[in-house]
Amino acid sequence: MIQAIPKPISFEEFIEWIPEDGRYELIDGKIVEMQPTGKHEEVTEFSSRRLVLETERLHLPYRFPNRALIRASSWETGYLPDVLVLKRDALVAEPLWEKAATITQGASVALVVEVVSTNWENDYARKLEDYEELGIPEYWIVDYLGLGGKRFIGDPKRPTLSVYSLVDGEYQVKQFREDDRIESPTFSELNLTAKQIFRAGL
Repeated sequence: MIQAIPKPISFEEFIEWIPEDGRYELIDGKIVEMQPTGKHEEVTEFSSRRLVLETERLHLPYRFPNRALIRASSWETGYLPDVLVLKRDALVAEPLWEKAATITQGASVALVVEVVSTNWENDYARKLEDYEELGIPEYWIVDYLGLGGKRFIGDPKRPTLSVYSLVDGEYQVKQFREDDRIESPTFSELNLTAKQIFRAGL
């Protein structure tokens, strides 16, 4: 899924370099090209579509950019989330938004969704820590194949959707499987089960 381009660069060089096509992240100064599978894209598209519909139904003040970056606090790192829900009014305070569609403050974000692929360690460890440090209030990990480590999704491993909510500066997690209705602080009226999301990719 991921191909690294081995040449350390700064975040500023990265946002100047990013081409019009393709999906790229910067991890510790190294450019990483994201190559998602078809199933990964189906889950991502379905999740995004349902959240957009909920936003429109309730007239919520959110935006859903598909190529915006989140600049992490860790050294020369920027993520391209699978689904990014931004608070529309907060973008005026983002210093890199107009120039490079980049988010630097957790307060600008309502929700981040990452769909798990073979690089599941990044979603459950690296990104989790960075999103928590930034103060992003809600983070979903959609593990539709049950790839994550047993310490994250239990034993036996099975498809799991983890919703991390920021409480007093630390993430608290609730997990959803099968016909569990997803409980989202951001989308409190969302009528969606874990299985509905998982089946989008199967």
